[in-house]
Amino acid sequence: MFQAVAKQLCVASTRSVSRRIFNNRHYCKKTQTKLRISEAISGAELGANVTVQGWVRSVRPQKANLFLNVNDGSSLQSLQVVASSELTDPLLTFGSAVEVTGILKKSPRHNQPFELEAEQIHVIGECNPVDFPFKIKERHGLEYIRQFPHLRCRTNVFSSLLRVRSEATSGIHSYFKQNGFVQIHTPVITSNDCEGAGELFQVEPSSADNEEGQNFFSVPAFLTVSGQLHLEVMSGAFSKVYTFGPTFRAENSQSRRHLAEFYMVEAEVSFTQSLEDLTKVMEDMFRSATEHVLAHCAEDVDLFHKHVTPGHRVSPEGHLF
Repeated sequence: MFQAVAKQLCVASTRSVSRRIFNNRHYCKKTQTKLRISEAISGAELGANVTVQGWVRSVRPQKANLFLNVNDGSSLQSLQVVASSELTDPLLTFGSAVEVTGILKKSPRHNQPFELEAEQIHVIGECNPVDFPFKIKERHGLEYIRQFPHLRCRTNVFSSLLRVRSEATSGIHSYFKQNGFVQIHTPVITSNDCEGAGELFQVEPSSADNEEGQNFFSVPAFLTVSGQLHLEVMSGAFSKVYTFGPTFRAENSQSRRHLAEFYMVEAEVSFTQSLEDLTKVMEDMFRSATEHVLAHCAEDVDLFHKHVTPGHRVSPEGHLF
């Protein structure tokens, strides 16, 4: 009796282990390699079966083949997708969101070293090209693009601007981190005016229950114009501090030289011996951030030199060319 029960338990245990092994193999199955467009156009995973996702920049159907340009915002350049005409879909239009799976190969064309030979094209999001405000073969002015804040980031100008800003932010933080600065998150809502640094936006609750003249914080509160005073306090405990955050100025001007909201870098250094100690930090920070942007966004910067601000390119020696 005991031997029979033990044998049954042994068989059940073996089946359970076998089932677990099978399940582990199922979950450990190799998944599809997913690449960003910037990785694909640099030749990452060349010859492998990969998947990219993005938005269609152009569609060129031909008798035997279908050509797409797909961009996901990670690069100014788009990835060319080559597919059989059998994969043509009426929903595959300019502006539509797609997922493409295929083999990443070297391109025979000189203007783009790599292309994706598509095996599957899945339209994730539709786009009516008639209603879409941006057209394939038209160059739209900035004033027209600004009318569509939810779509303007799809244009080359605004996507390049946002990539440059992202890398500039990363470069600034990297400089301060590498040089031993401690980042301080100074408050956005504050009761001080930072020694009259600028006109203030006053913060008041929008609730109807709020009595007129009664302050939410018991004292008047404003959107910050500077984090300087908070940094000065922190510099009494940390020899190097900085802040990088939103700043607000309520100056009644609509010119391009006045911003109601912007991000500002501020730093405080203790135990300085001369003004040169501070100017060196400023110069090194600008140099480091600029080098970082040029190393990671060279094509985006070139776009602005060619189409947005032509004639403003500056050589390393400080001369226009």
